[in-house]
Amino acid sequence: MKKITLGSTGITSVQNGFGALPIQRDDKETAVRILRKAYDGGITFFDTARAYTDSEEKLGLALSDIRKNIFIATKTMATNTEEMKKQLETSLRLLKTDYIDIYQFHCADRCYAPGDGTGMYELMEDLKRQGVIKHIGITAHKIGVAEEIIRSGLYETLQFPFSYLSGKRELELAEKCKEKNMGFIAMKALAGGLITNSRLAYSFISQYDNVMPIWGIQREKELDEWLYYMDNTPEMTDEIMAEIEKDKKEFSSDFCRGCGYCMPCPMGIQINNCARMSLMLRRAPSKTWLSETWQSNMKQIENCINCGQCKSRCPYELNTPDLLRANYEDYKRVLAGKADV
Repeated sequence: MKKITLGSTGITSVQNGFGALPIQRDDKETAVRILRKAYDGGITFFDTARAYTDSEEKLGLALSDIRKNIFIATKTMATNTEEMKKQLETSLRLLKTDYIDIYQFHCADRCYAPGDGTGMYELMEDLKRQGVIKHIGITAHKIGVAEEIIRSGLYETLQFPFSYLSGKRELELAEKCKEKNMGFIAMKALAGGLITNSRLAYSFISQYDNVMPIWGIQREKELDEWLYYMDNTPEMTDEIMAEIEKDKKEFSSDFCRGCGYCMPCPMGIQINNCARMSLMLRRAPSKTWLSETWQSNMKQIENCINCGQCKSRCPYELNTPDLLRANYEDYKRVLAGKADV
């Protein structure tokens, strides 16, 4: 059972973190059962956020009695100090705890720093002195912001999308964090659902001795997969590498990760799925995506008014309107039987 230490934090846990975003879609009884099973199976690192509706509450219900045995990372999307204080108070109450192991700026589009006029980093330092938070972390989606964060030396952990579909600059972040003795937390290790072979994903991540993946878990059968790999870790082999290389050929750097930060669309377009429909058709059972409901969802793209909101919000700086149109044209070809899936 491989363990990871998150840089200077000293936090050491099995290389199998629990990403608690999806449990917001479970009822409380189901979520509590899954979270407790994860702990009983050996998982001790749990990542959530104030923005994940009732995720924190469910963690509190499931794990508060064994709080000292686990590590909790949560996040704030506040952009001013007063809102940040309120969000932290709410997080502490819902998690049923008096401290947070890693408190993270959520989806940061800048590197908060002392003296930048916001007071945000200074508040983090003050909370750490008080013992309310143990370590200061940050999450980002933009590669330039992530690189600036590492150079700053201000943060103890960085959370960033990281999978075998990541580009060279993204993969280099793990090594740069290691050089700085900075913890690296890998979100979207399944590339937002585009990686469908968990064995490949796990063997890839396991090559890194400083990377903590947080697997998004909603269903018990998903948890069972990750628990199985803890005692039966698949090693990187030539066969697995060949499968990974085959997968990578299907993608380019401009594919939509499905993060949803472009939402909501003023015209009601479900951008986070519609902008990657071509990939979903070819990497998942196509019957679901060709249903009347999804035909209707895709047709909404015709109502795009080119307002540019989605493009300006995209953390990967994609040309989202162009992606939507290209995916819609491909979708129509598939429906007409003129393209293979």
